[in-house]
Amino acid sequence: MGAAALVTGVGSGGSGGGDGTARVAGGDIDAKPVAWQTATDSSEAQRRSIDQQSSHAEAREKAEAKKKADAKQRAAEARKKAEAKQRAEAARKARAKAAAAEKRRKAAAARAARAKAAAERAAKEAASRSAQRAAPAAPSGSPQQIARQIIGNEAQFQCFSQIVERESGWRADAQNPSSGAYGLVQALPGSKMASAGADWRTNPATQITWGLGYMNDRYGSPCGAWSFWQANSWY
Repeated sequence: MGAAALVTGVGSGGSGGGDGTARVAGGDIDAKPVAWQTATDSSEAQRRSIDQQSSHAEAREKAEAKKKADAKQRAAEARKKAEAKQRAEAARKARAKAAAAEKRRKAAAARAARAKAAAERAAKEAASRSAQRAAPAAPSGSPQQIARQIIGNEAQFQCFSQIVERESGWRADAQNPSSGAYGLVQALPGSKMASAGADWRTNPATQITWGLGYMNDRYGSPCGAWSFWQANSWY
C-alpha cells in the first residue's frame, strides 16, 4: 500500500502528536510520518519505514488467523471427543442390554430344561407304576400250583403233571443216579435249564418254565409229550 494510506496524524495538530510517533492501523510505531521527513531522509529509509509498518500489520493478521484456526481446531476436537464418548456410552448400553437378554435367555432355558427333566421323571415313574400294576404276580405255592399258574390250561397241565409225576415225583432236587438227569422234568444235563434262569437248581418255577418250553418245541405241547412218553417211557 502507499505511504498516504498507512500514515495518519500528519502535522503538529494531528492526533499523532508532535513526538515523532506515527499512528498506523493496529498501533504506534517509532517511525517518522512521511509528512515530517526532511529532505535529507533518503527514499530508502522511507521504504523501510513503510515496509516495517506493513510487516507489523501482516504479523497481527496472521496471529489473529492462527488464533481463529486454533480455536476452530479445538472446537472440532471437542466435538470428536463428545461424539466418541456418546458412541462409547451407546456401545456400553448395547452390551449391557445384550448381556441382560442373554441372561434372561439362559434362565428361561434352564427353567425349561428343569421342567422337561421333571416331566420325564414323572412320566417314567408313572410308567413304572403302571407296569408294576400290570405285571402278573410271580407264581407261588407248591410245584404243582406253580405249574398250573405257568401253563394256564388245565388239560395241558394234567398232561405235564403225568410226566413230572413219573420223572421226579414233583421233587425239584430229584437227580437220576445213572444218567445225571436233574429236576422236576429231569433235564439232561440239568444245566440246560440255566437258559431259563440261574436258579435252575432250586427254583421250581425256573424248571417248569424250561420244561414247558422243551415240550412245546419238541412235541408241540405237554399233551404231545405225554403221548410220546406213554409209548416210550421217556421223552
